[in-house]
Amino acid sequence: MSQSTTLSEFDIIFAGGGATACVIAGRLAACDPSLKILILEGGGHTLDQDAHVQPYLYATHQAPTSTTVTPYVANPSPSLNGRAPIVSVGHCVGGGSSVNFMVYTRAPASDYDDWGVDGWESKHLIPLMKKLETYEEQPVGATHGRNGPIKVSYGGRKPGIWEEFIHVGTTYHKRPYADDTDDLETCNTYSPWPKYIGGTTGRRSDAAHHYIYNQAHNPNLQLWVGKRVKRVIFEDKRAVGVEFISDPVTCPGADQSSSIVRASKLVVVSAGAFGSPTILERSGIGAERVLKHCGIEQLVNLPGVGENYRDHNGGFAPFFASDEAVTLDSLWRGEKSVMQDSLAQWKINGNGCDAKIKWRPDDDELRAMGSGFQATWKEFFEDRPDKAVSILAPCAGFVGLSSALPHRNYLGAGYFTLYPKSVGSVHIKLEENGKEGIDFTTGFLDDPSDIIPLNFGYKRLRELIRRMPSYRGEVSAGHPCFPEGSAAICGEASGPVDMHAPDIIYTAEDDEVIDKFHRATMQTSWHSLGTCAMKPESDQGVVDARLNVYGVANLKVADMSIAPKNVGTNTYSTALLIGEKAAMIIAEDLGIDVGLLARL
Repeated sequence: MSQSTTLSEFDIIFAGGGATACVIAGRLAACDPSLKILILEGGGHTLDQDAHVQPYLYATHQAPTSTTVTPYVANPSPSLNGRAPIVSVGHCVGGGSSVNFMVYTRAPASDYDDWGVDGWESKHLIPLMKKLETYEEQPVGATHGRNGPIKVSYGGRKPGIWEEFIHVGTTYHKRPYADDTDDLETCNTYSPWPKYIGGTTGRRSDAAHHYIYNQAHNPNLQLWVGKRVKRVIFEDKRAVGVEFISDPVTCPGADQSSSIVRASKLVVVSAGAFGSPTILERSGIGAERVLKHCGIEQLVNLPGVGENYRDHNGGFAPFFASDEAVTLDSLWRGEKSVMQDSLAQWKINGNGCDAKIKWRPDDDELRAMGSGFQATWKEFFEDRPDKAVSILAPCAGFVGLSSALPHRNYLGAGYFTLYPKSVGSVHIKLEENGKEGIDFTTGFLDDPSDIIPLNFGYKRLRELIRRMPSYRGEVSAGHPCFPEGSAAICGEASGPVDMHAPDIIYTAEDDEVIDKFHRATMQTSWHSLGTCAMKPESDQGVVDARLNVYGVANLKVADMSIAPKNVGTNTYSTALLIGEKAAMIIAEDLGIDVGLLARL
């Protein structure tokens, strides 16, 4: 082991500076400025950087050269025809909140009730949901907040794409319209899609700027970037600090000797669904087989560490759009004239995801989906009318824009299944060269029922898109390659089909092509969670209802890894919520005035 240097002592240390850590640390620091709080973040700063605060630049974080996300390569999967999917997570201050697509959704209240954890029922969480946000659009429903740090708006304007999609949805698809489908219960309804963007500033509304950077005046709240936490330091079984090194991506060429910083009151592991379980395992907390293989002495036997990995299954299909359509493609291509206009008024440009439906199949759609989904439907969805099977949405532009494509306008179509049954795992392992690696299994499509709503979602969304006035056909390279003579063959078109035109008829061979296409292309929705689950220890739990890690003292985990089950939402909203709840729990543990914290 390399020589370690012991640094100064803090009251609370956060191992990871993602969205949840920012919320907790920011709330505690504002409530009690005398608390000495340290956040250790492997990535770099995001303060006022264009790539993080200008909404349309979100696509840059998915570029192969990006250092603001960390790509995790999974094990090859037989369910994906041997493909090894890649899942990227935020690698910067604010984590995913600083690099995500900024779309605002909230899970149905029943998702939190279904967790079955005392104190985490929706009746306890709704006040915190309201506390954290300022919902800037009208009407402001009873479950939305009016004075919170996180701003929610349409980003300045509603491009015509959203109107087209909603008109087709309410006319052809015959679902109702509502201004707000994020009231914690409304489902199967078309609506505009708000964003985490300040309506007056036009800036991304992330956790870093609204909980941490705005407290730069407090010398007791410290943020050290480029610091990768290796493990938690224990005395007996009491967490007393962490060991860290300079992050090799953020600080290339830096000395890799480790340092130790001590915590007198609490260590909070907040490094996400990948970072948190691997920090615990390097600390001797985990399954014997994993630790023994890596030569780590076991401190606590917790076989649930790294298990229960969950995500949402995503598909994204490109379409040609009319020349008159307002899209973000020219911005993403970096066309100078458009860039100049945009930078002068970039607050009105939003981020392109402008309408959605939290979709549930009707009886006809269920029959079309076939028998393979029926058991899942009856077991989980039929008696839960607030739970959607998928989110279907257009995007004013194609995020995966390639330089090989002609400079035209495009539409993207995203379809994401919200409660897949398959689960995976995240563990450390030793590579052949003796260095630490990641043993990551996504579980994507391992359960046979998971691919069915993905396949049908593609069909339904294609029917919606091809009825929109801006539709000009499919970009064939991003769609299944249907056989010659198929009615489903993709290609350019002169315009939309009639609103009441018959649906495309897919043959059994076409269905097989769609199935193979998704096994070859479906991807993460960047919503990783569950690997340090808040469940009973006997049920492979890692933390209890107060986020304490079983078997040790003064150690908590707080981030999306503690979610015991999936949530039907883009997970930023839940990450913020976990942060607010964790701040209350920690304040109670430390004897801080919780009433004062509640009033912040």
